[in-house]
Amino acid sequence: MNGNVQVVVVGGGYGGVTAANRLARRDGVSVTLVNPRPEFVERIRLHQLVTGSDDAVESFGEVLGGKVRLVVDTATRIDAAERRVSLEGGGTVSYDYLVYAVGSGASDPGVPGAAEFAHTVSDIEGAERLRSALAAAPVTAPLTVVGAGPTGLETAAELAEQGRRVTLVCGDVLGPSLHARGRRPVARRLARLGVTVLEGPCTRVTEVTQDAVRLDDGRELPSAVTIWTAGFRVPDLAARSGLRTDAEGRLLTDATLTSVDDVRIVAAGDAAAMTDLPFRMSCQAAVQLGPAAAATILRRIAGKTPAPVRMWFAGQCLSLGRDEGVTQFSYPNDKVNALHIGGRPGAGVKEIACKFTLNKLVSGARKAGPRTAHGDDTDRPETPGPEHRTTPSGTGRAA
Repeated sequence: MNGNVQVVVVGGGYGGVTAANRLARRDGVSVTLVNPRPEFVERIRLHQLVTGSDDAVESFGEVLGGKVRLVVDTATRIDAAERRVSLEGGGTVSYDYLVYAVGSGASDPGVPGAAEFAHTVSDIEGAERLRSALAAAPVTAPLTVVGAGPTGLETAAELAEQGRRVTLVCGDVLGPSLHARGRRPVARRLARLGVTVLEGPCTRVTEVTQDAVRLDDGRELPSAVTIWTAGFRVPDLAARSGLRTDAEGRLLTDATLTSVDDVRIVAAGDAAAMTDLPFRMSCQAAVQLGPAAAATILRRIAGKTPAPVRMWFAGQCLSLGRDEGVTQFSYPNDKVNALHIGGRPGAGVKEIACKFTLNKLVSGARKAGPRTAHGDDTDRPETPGPEHRTTPSGTGRAA
């Protein structure tokens, strides 16, 4: 391809940022990242935002290379035929290639009352609303966390460590993604924190009300604040744009992360679904898929055949409050094994993993070139809307 190549990255999470930084390192490639928020969200720390031990945000000026143009807006439609992205603010951005990295959020529970009365912690807006709800509730008020995956476990432990009365409703087994041996230190830690754990097939939630949670065995649990952590969903941007998705709404791709509908669209992160290689929706996957998506595009620009993506997993790190945690190791194919680290060392490994991930983003930003000021007309969408904002990635944290 001759001339400057325009790449638009939709989504500024772990996958989108790593893809943008990798692409921006190549001469002749201009990168625009579209994200609805002016700051990068450390999603793996959102449970800490709820209790105030971390703000879970970082300036894009730290994690995004200066050559990447940041557009603070929401993508509403991808016009694959015209190679154009429509924005909520009224503008459009054209592309030669597009990275689809819209991430994921809380799933629709499909349980009466859950959408109305339950809080979520899967995105920063939900976490902030939950924090406000907790601030308004007495410390002795009963809290219910629904879902015993990593998010539910971390949230329940974080709240209990602050002296909150927490009931964890598993719906089935505690820590379903963990090895049986890895569940034991988790259960012991929750017990020491005073968390009431309800396991078994009869602990599925059938209804959520303003002050209670009902289970399918007829029990009714008093709950001043209910937190729903079971399941994730992805935005429906791909489906609304006429692109094929899987049953969960993720963009269907081949083994090179290329959309099965359009070779100009490549996916990364939770919103991608490789037909021959399913993977767990996680930060660990996203930081691999972002650079892989960039590599696919760069090879196509160079006239080469993209290589299939290779995924490698090390395990799962859980913080169980600030003082303890569990690191569950896995085989490279993400199948967990019996090896794990618990207690304070487990918490230390989790914190190292969080800091390492952020430092990798910062390092990628530095490699993506010096910070430069943007703002002339060439840096704006072809048809800017009244609410559209173009923000130089090198600026400080936005207000």
